[in-house]
Amino acid sequence: MINLFLEGMLLGLVISITIGPAFFTIIQTGIQRGFYPGFIMALGIMLSDITLIAISYVGASIIPGSTNSKFYMGLVGGIILIAFGIVTFRRKPEILLRRSSKYKTPVKKPGILTYFFKGYFLNILNPFLFLFWLTVMGWIKTKAENAHLINAAVPFFSGAVGTVFCFDLLKSFIGNRIKKYLKPRLLLWINRIVGLILVVFGIILIVKVVAFR
Repeated sequence: MINLFLEGMLLGLVISITIGPAFFTIIQTGIQRGFYPGFIMALGIMLSDITLIAISYVGASIIPGSTNSKFYMGLVGGIILIAFGIVTFRRKPEILLRRSSKYKTPVKKPGILTYFFKGYFLNILNPFLFLFWLTVMGWIKTKAENAHLINAAVPFFSGAVGTVFCFDLLKSFIGNRIKKYLKPRLLLWINRIVGLILVVFGIILIVKVVAFR
C-alpha cells in the first residue's frame, strides 16, 4: 500500500507541473485575490478530481450514451473555459478600478463560493480529464490483488489527489507572495495573458471533441 501511495504521489507531481487552465488560474487567483481564495479554488479542483475518480471507479457505463455525452461535456466545458477567459481578460486589478473615474462605489469582491465552483467546473467539464482518470483506474486494476480494486485505488488516488492539492496550495501561496512586487499594469497584463490562455484551452477542447466525435 505504501508503494501505491508513493506511486500516486509521483503521478500527482506530474499532474501538478502540467500546464493547464487550472495551473494558470490558481496562480492568477493567488496574485489577484490572495491565498485564501486560491485555497478555496484548490478545494473545488480537488473535489472535481475525486468526483471524476469515483465515476471512473464505478465505470464508464454510468454515463449514458458515452460518445454523445463526452461530446456535449467537452463542448460545454470549452464554452465555459472561453467564457472564463473573456471575463478574466476584461477584469482589471482592483487598484486600477479604484483609480478609474467610472468606479465611484467600492469594488465588490466575488463570493467565496465563486472560487470553489470555478475550480470545480474547470475540471469536471473536461471529458479528456475523465478519460485520463479512467485510464489510470484501468492501470490500477491490473495491480490490484485478487480483484480487490478498492484496496489498490484508495492509497494510490489518495497520494495523487493529495499531492495535486498541496501543489495547488503552493501555487496560490507563491502568487500571493509575489503580488506585492507586481505593478498594477503588470497585473492587468497577467489577467489578459491568463484570459487568452483559458480561451485557447477552451477552443482546443472544442476542436478535440469535434475531431474525435
